[in-house]
Amino acid sequence: MLETSARLLRLLALLQSRRDWQGSELADELRISPRTVRRDVDRLRELGYPVNATTGSFGGYRLGAGAELPPLLLDDNEAVAVAVALRTAPVTGLEEVSLRALLKLEQVLPSRLRHRVSAFEHVEQVPRDHAAPALDPELLTTLAAVTRDSETIRFDYRSHDGVPTRRRVEPHRLVNWGRRWYLVAWDLDRADWRSFRVDRITPPTPPHGPRFTARTFDATTFVASRVASAAWRFQARVTVHAPAAAVAARINSTIGTVEAVDDDSCVLVTGSDSVENLAVWIGMLGFDFEVTSPPELVAHVRSLAARYTRAVQD
Repeated sequence: MLETSARLLRLLALLQSRRDWQGSELADELRISPRTVRRDVDRLRELGYPVNATTGSFGGYRLGAGAELPPLLLDDNEAVAVAVALRTAPVTGLEEVSLRALLKLEQVLPSRLRHRVSAFEHVEQVPRDHAAPALDPELLTTLAAVTRDSETIRFDYRSHDGVPTRRRVEPHRLVNWGRRWYLVAWDLDRADWRSFRVDRITPPTPPHGPRFTARTFDATTFVASRVASAAWRFQARVTVHAPAAAVAARINSTIGTVEAVDDDSCVLVTGSDSVENLAVWIGMLGFDFEVTSPPELVAHVRSLAARYTRAVQD
C-alpha cells in the first residue's frame, strides 16, 4: 500500500508539472506498465482529481479543472517560492487574500522549509515613487497559462498615449519589473519582440489559440532595456566619466541602463518621478558626470552645485 500511495503522489506531481503527458511517458517516468498508469489515473479520479484523457496519436492525460480545488503537491523549492512570493510581492489589490494564503501555507510547512521562508522577514522592499497599478489576477493567471503552454493569443492593448490596438502574439515570458508586470511576446503581425504592460491588456477572448514552438530569448534584459525609464515622470540621460562595467556594477537593471561610449565613459539612462531623487542617486554613484537631460534636472544640479559651493566657502 505504501508503494502504491507513493506512486500516486509521484504521478500527481508529474501531471501538475506540465500540461500534457502521454501514457507511455508517464509509464517510463514511474517505471511501471501503461496498464498500471491507467489504474493509478482512475485512483486519482476517485480522490477528486479531474484527470482528462485525450485520444489520437498524441493522446494522453491532462490534469483539468474541477468543481473544487483539490490538494496541490509542491516540492520543497516550489513551496518556498510560493511562500516567499506571497510574503514579498503580492499582487496589488490582493494583499489580504495573499496573507490568508501565506498563513495557510506556513502552517503546514515543515520546520526546515519554514526556516528558509522566515529569512525573508528581514528583507526590506524599496518603494517606488508611484503606486503599482491594480491588476486583474484572472488576467495574470490566463497570461501565465498561455505562456507556459506556448499558445498564441489575441488581445486589445492600450498604448502609453491611450491609442488602442489589436495584437496577435506568441507569449514568451511574464516579467515583474519595478512593481509592474510585463508580457514579453513575439508580435506575429510586426515580426518582432514586444513588451506589453499587463495592466493595459484587455483579457483575450477566447483566451488562447494554436500552439507554437517557443523561441529562445532573454526577456528580463529586454524589459529592462525598453522600460527602464519609460515609466518615470522625468527621464534622465547622464554622461558618466567611468567605464561602463564600473557603473553597471553599481546599479540595478530595473532602474537604469548603461551604454558604453569609450573605455573611460558611458551614458546612463534612468528616471524618477522627482529631479531631487535623481540628483541624489546619480551623485551617490561616486563618479564625475554631466547631465544631458531633462532640463529640470540640469537646473536642479546647477542649484545644488551653487549651494554646495557656498557651504564650503571660508
